[in-house]
Order: sequence, then C-alpha cells, then structure tokens
Amino acid sequence: MSAPETPPPPAPRVSIEDLTKYYGQTLVLDEVYLDVHEHEVVCLIGASGSGKSTLLRCINQLVPYDYGTIRLDGVPVDDPSFGKTGLRKRIGIVFQAYNLFPHMNVLQNVTLAPRKVHGVGRAEAEDNARRLLGLLEMANFADKYPEQLSGGQQQRVAIVRALATDPDVLLLDEVTAALDPELIGGVLDVIRDLKDQGMTMAIVTHEMGFAKDVADRVCFLEDGRIIEEGLPEQLLVDPQEPQTRRFLQRIIDAGRL
Repeated sequence: MSAPETPPPPAPRVSIEDLTKYYGQTLVLDEVYLDVHEHEVVCLIGASGSGKSTLLRCINQLVPYDYGTIRLDGVPVDDPSFGKTGLRKRIGIVFQAYNLFPHMNVLQNVTLAPRKVHGVGRAEAEDNARRLLGLLEMANFADKYPEQLSGGQQQRVAIVRALATDPDVLLLDEVTAALDPELIGGVLDVIRDLKDQGMTMAIVTHEMGFAKDVADRVCFLEDGRIIEEGLPEQLLVDPQEPQTRRFLQRIIDAGRL
C-alpha cells in the first residue's frame, strides 16, 4: 500500500511577485517578492524612502503599480471578482495619520464603511462597532468626537475602524509615528493582542524592539528592494547583509534598539 500523499501547503494569504512601482522616473519598488501567510506577522523595516509604505498601499490597490502580481488567497487583487470595495473589506489598512472624520463621533466613524460601502444594517454595524471598541478599551468613547480624544485613543479608533469590516489581512503603516512617547505603548499592546488573536498583519515600523517582540518575520528594505529577511531574533541581532548591518547600527547609535 502506497503512503498517503502529503497535502500541499496552503497558499500564502498574500503573495507578491516581481512588484515594481515608479513615481515618474523614480523607481520606488524594484522587483519585490514577498509572501505573508495566514496568522503571520511580517514587519517591514528600513530608512524613510525605502518603499515600505508604498508596498503596503499597493497590496490593497490604494496605489497602482507598474509591473508584477499581488494575490490574496491565490487570486490577483486586480481580479474583477473583488471589486475595490470587496478587496478593501478583506484587506484593512491603518495609517500614521488617523484620518478620522472630525464631524462624526467615534461610533459614526467606525460604522461608516460597513454601512455605506458594504451594506451592513445600522443595528448590526453599531453592535459590532461597540464590541470592537470594548475589545480595545474604547467602549466609553463611542459618543466622543476625535478632538475630544488623545492621539493614542484616536489611533485605537482608527484600528477599530479597519477591523469593522472583519478583514482577512491588516496593514499597519507607522501607526505610532505621530504619537507622543507615553502613548505608543498602549497602541503597541493593541497590536500584540491582535497577533494573539491570530490576525494576519504586515506592519511598517521604526520600533525595532516592538518588531523583535511581535514579528514572525522581519524584512529590511533599501531603495525599493527587500535586501534581507529572516526571523527577528536573527535579522535584528546578527544580520548578514552589510546594508542591514549599517541600518541597524544607526538605530543602535540612536538608542532605539
């Protein structure tokens, strides 16, 4: 009797192949290859201008790219079966600027996309929003307006808003960059909780200690290319590429690792 065949491994949740992006004549992403698997957290590090944020924006089609393929669960993200609203329901993104609507309270900000874009009823959208706000310890702020919240609280609301569509993948772009130092820890704790819940995430961060703590894999970018990737305990401690070593030495000299 022949041995049973080993089933093939599941396709990556996100698969990026040969991704190339120009802004005018400037090459911003240069033949990037990257897979992000289900429940995996991948941190993207590198100097400003290395292409990290553009890479995130390409994943959910906020920014068009020139060449290459991005797939979600094996399907190209530009496949008509998604439509842009369907894709952005499945791939949430949070920016360093909170981008909350100032004339709407917290509950209205969180329920806007589920109701207006995805057709969820008001009662269901509000029930889900209150549940998520409770998970992020923001339940008592549902009726507050953005100007009544601290930066850290606004960033939590922005994360809740991204989670309100129940995404398969969450993209986080320097979500602590605009925060005062005393507020950063609370937001990072929220992201750790999301990791513990199994959320698939790609995170752009300058917080090297956080990347070492939360990432399953770290990718170092320079000039639009992934120069080196590996486990955080390897790449952040004993990088193999000279470009990575130079970057991390600057971080160490600045007291940030």
